Amino acid sequence: MLKKFLVLSSFCFIAELCFLQWWPPGLWSLILILPLFFLGTWDLLQTRHGVRRNFPVIGNLRYFFEFIRPELQQYFVEDNLSGRPIPREFRSVVYQRAKGELQTIPFGTQRDVYQENHEWVLHSVVPVHVESDKMRLSIGGPQCSKPYSSSLLNISAMSYGALSSAAITALNLGAAKGGFYHNTGEGGLSPHHLQGGDLVWQLGTGYFGCRTKTGQFSPELFAEKAQLPVVKMIEIKLSQGAKPGKGGVLPAAKVSKEIAQIRLVEEGKDVLSPAAHSAFSTPIELLKFVQQLRDLSGGKPVGFKLCIGKPYEFVAICKAMIETQIYPDFITVDGAEGGTGAAPLEFANSVGTPLDEGLVFVDDVLTGFGLRGKIRIISSGKVFTAFQFLSKLALGADVVNSARGMMLALGCIQALKCNTNRCPVGVATTDPGLARGLYVPTKAERVARFQRETVSAFAEILGAMGYNDPKQIQRADLYRRLSDGLVKNYGEIFPSLVPNSLLENKNNFSNELPRELQRALRLAQSSSFNPRSPAEIRPREQQFA
Repeated sequence: MLKKFLVLSSFCFIAELCFLQWWPPGLWSLILILPLFFLGTWDLLQTRHGVRRNFPVIGNLRYFFEFIRPELQQYFVEDNLSGRPIPREFRSVVYQRAKGELQTIPFGTQRDVYQENHEWVLHSVVPVHVESDKMRLSIGGPQCSKPYSSSLLNISAMSYGALSSAAITALNLGAAKGGFYHNTGEGGLSPHHLQGGDLVWQLGTGYFGCRTKTGQFSPELFAEKAQLPVVKMIEIKLSQGAKPGKGGVLPAAKVSKEIAQIRLVEEGKDVLSPAAHSAFSTPIELLKFVQQLRDLSGGKPVGFKLCIGKPYEFVAICKAMIETQIYPDFITVDGAEGGTGAAPLEFANSVGTPLDEGLVFVDDVLTGFGLRGKIRIISSGKVFTAFQFLSKLALGADVVNSARGMMLALGCIQALKCNTNRCPVGVATTDPGLARGLYVPTKAERVARFQRETVSAFAEILGAMGYNDPKQIQRADLYRRLSDGLVKNYGEIFPSLVPNSLLENKNNFSNELPRELQRALRLAQSSSFNPRSPAEIRPREQQFA
């Protein structure tokens, strides 16, 4: 290849010299030839890319097409149903609702309704009219003195820093316009959150905004901010669906003076979010922390968010509730399919329980322990349409949060550059030059309109089912086509537990309980997240003892 390059280069130069003898103004052609020559020389000398080394100049086309591959895939290859992680069909309906455009589709569904995993609900011959603006739900259990009246669809946790200041401002203004809440994410309360929208302040393992210099929880700093009128609820983040069990690092380059002041960290230094909390280490300590935050906030609802991992750990928390008589006001269930700006592929693909199974598990365990009436369940996962919204309520949720749906309403185009800080529409970036492209007043209105139109569409489906209250939705209302054409409703796929059945079987496990739940009950203990019988879950250790 070196010989070919040298021969071709020599031929081009000789041809160029002859051409210049015939037509001197052709000297301008060197503007093209010389850069290509130098590029080819550099390709031969560099040692990083074998393709460029073996095929100078032309080998660069491989990297060019790889660079524009996501755009080619999205705009010219994928159809309405095949895009990932969010199909074009769902992206389109979010854009249409956010902009107030035509939402109907022509000529019938593009979906194969006989395909495995197709889902639907059954309508009634006596549909009713449901007023969507009146569907709100009170969050706050018996130990909460300041319950919050929540919309059924809200903005899920997204931190300032992960999202631009313009995006956070637009989301909060949209929440204020629409009367729904905005979860701050674990990055702390920023001035951009304080645009009049109701807030759920999320506390992660870094305790940003209420931490000491060593990174420990500061009750005094927490109380000062938690009692702000716009802060309506407090959420303790135990784990995140996209990367459960993993901490994070905010690189020093992103820790600006403003970020440092908001998070109470040192400017220009890496900021660590540990994998686990330092304020508690056992189920009982977690609940005492819940009560501490409730007291410090003046009686506001306090709950925690998690992606379901080992079943016995959540059962241990429920046992601690029974023992301490301390109850969180809500539990947010995140699914393993949850989104994030940056997660290792293995965590995003293969760690944690998906949302549907997680919702069912939490709903069943709380019901089995007789706790369901005291605690609200909030779903946090991929929700873009009214049907997805309804399906989460059918599986056990009381309230639904959406993150990526709200990002799309802001103008996200799924460029898949969230982890590069080069979001082309100014949503997931800290670059001021890119963030300026997001015009806040317009985007705030779109966020509010998307939420309103989605809740309205949900109300229409609810009415078509003959229901006038979301509480009437049951698992049996949702149907799924399984393999070989078999159809079952979710009540058959996930049979509900009998209320208080786990209390009755606390010491005498019934064979009617699912085997995994029986095992979780045996292993769970309120005094520790560790299993009661480690040997039962680590039998291979005995083989090598």
